[in-house]
Amino acid sequence: MPELLAIDALRAGYGEAVVLPSMSLTLGEGQVLALLGRNGTGKTTLINSIVGITRRFGGTIALGGLDITTMRPDQRARAGIGWVPQERNIFRSLTVEENMTAVAQPGPWTVEKVYEMFPRLKERRSNFGNQLSGGEQQMLAIGRALTLNPKVLLLDEPTEGLAPIIVEELLRALGTITRAGGICSVIVEQNAQKILGLADRVVILERGAIVHDAASSALKADPAVLERYLGVAGAVAH
Repeated sequence: MPELLAIDALRAGYGEAVVLPSMSLTLGEGQVLALLGRNGTGKTTLINSIVGITRRFGGTIALGGLDITTMRPDQRARAGIGWVPQERNIFRSLTVEENMTAVAQPGPWTVEKVYEMFPRLKERRSNFGNQLSGGEQQMLAIGRALTLNPKVLLLDEPTEGLAPIIVEELLRALGTITRAGGICSVIVEQNAQKILGLADRVVILERGAIVHDAASSALKADPAVLERYLGVAGAVAH
C-alpha cells in the first residue's frame, strides 16, 4: 500500500519568494505528525502547499498514490485533503449542521459521528457559525474537515488561543480520529508540550528545511533538541 501522503522535492513559496527550497516527506496511515519550528520557518507554507494555495516551483505531491500536484485546492479537498486553517474559515452565516452538510462526502465520518465526538456541536446544531465560542468554532472546523472523509487531515495551530480545558478536549478528539484508521494527520503547533503526547512523529523545520525528524518518544527523552531548535528547555526539564 502506498504512503497516504508523499511529498518529493517540493519547492514552493509565494510570488517570487521560495520558502520551501526542497521538501521531501512521507506519511503513512495512522501517523500523527507534529510539525514544529520557530515562527517563519515554513510550517504554514508546507500546510498551504499540500492544500494547493502556494506557488509551486518544482516537486510533486501524491495522496494515496494519486498525483495531486497540479490539482486545484477544491479538487484536492475532494481527493482527500482535509484542512483546518488557523483562521478556521467556517461559514459564519450557516448553522453548525449546514457547515458540515455543505461539504460532506460519503464515508465513515458522518455528521452524526462528529456529534458523538463533539456533543457540544450537537447542542448547537441550529446555531449560526458566528454565534459559537472560539472553542466551538474550532470543533466545527475540525468536524467539517472530517465530513469530507479525508485521507490526510491538516491542522494549523488548532489549540491557539483556546482555554486549557478545550485544548484537552480537542487533543483527545484528535487522538480518537487518528485511531479510527484510514487517515494520517499533520499538526502545526507552537507549544511542543501540548502535542508530544498525541504525535508519534515529530518534524522540526528551520528555514524551510527539515532539521529533525524522529519519533515523539525520542524527542521527549532528549529535551536538548527542543532547546536547540525551539528554545523551550524549561518546558521539558521537569
